[in-house]
Amino acid sequence: MSPEASPTPHRPSLQRLFLTGLLTLLPIWLTWVVIKFVFVLLSGISSPLVVPLSERIAASFPHYLGWVRVEWMQDVFALLATLLVILLVGALSRRVIGQRLLRWFGAVIRRIPLASVIYDSAKKLLDILQTQPGSTQRVVLIDFPHRDMKSVGLVTRVIREHGTNRELAAVYVPTTPNPTSGYLEIVPVELLTPTDWTVDQAMSFIISGGAVAPESVPFTRAGER
Repeated sequence: MSPEASPTPHRPSLQRLFLTGLLTLLPIWLTWVVIKFVFVLLSGISSPLVVPLSERIAASFPHYLGWVRVEWMQDVFALLATLLVILLVGALSRRVIGQRLLRWFGAVIRRIPLASVIYDSAKKLLDILQTQPGSTQRVVLIDFPHRDMKSVGLVTRVIREHGTNRELAAVYVPTTPNPTSGYLEIVPVELLTPTDWTVDQAMSFIISGGAVAPESVPFTRAGER
């Protein structure tokens, strides 16, 4: 009896190879886009000061420091300068003189009509996200866009309904993959589905499109089980 022929290995199609390569490169590309955005944003803050200064230094020492004029080096210097300023502000904010300067800066900003609204709103939001809102958890699930679907939301404040004194939660619903845009929903507290997630875990879940998630979620409220 002749030996059986060995099975021919399955060769993946071009479409499958393309999808595999795309899914492999997509996380790397997204990481690069975010890092590049942050890099350009931070370096752009200090560029108006760093670029003229680097030009002067290069002109004073053309044989030794001419490389300072290279554009990518100027971007690196601008990024380092911005990071240094951020670290200095963080260190000063922990001291009395830094807190006084921040209060003075806030008082100046509040004298500018539009800037005062933006500054106060952003500051309150950041302060609120670092504290518990009272009778509810910070990260919740809400019935959005309808009852049989849930969205991850962040409770920013608990308020009362006029006339009935019913507890209502102001819930910010971030969008994927950019959590800086989203929706603001007012939801009765009893309709919230609480979770034990931290804000960092919720952000990871949203940015990753659900890829970074726990093994189980409390989809159904306790009163409906």
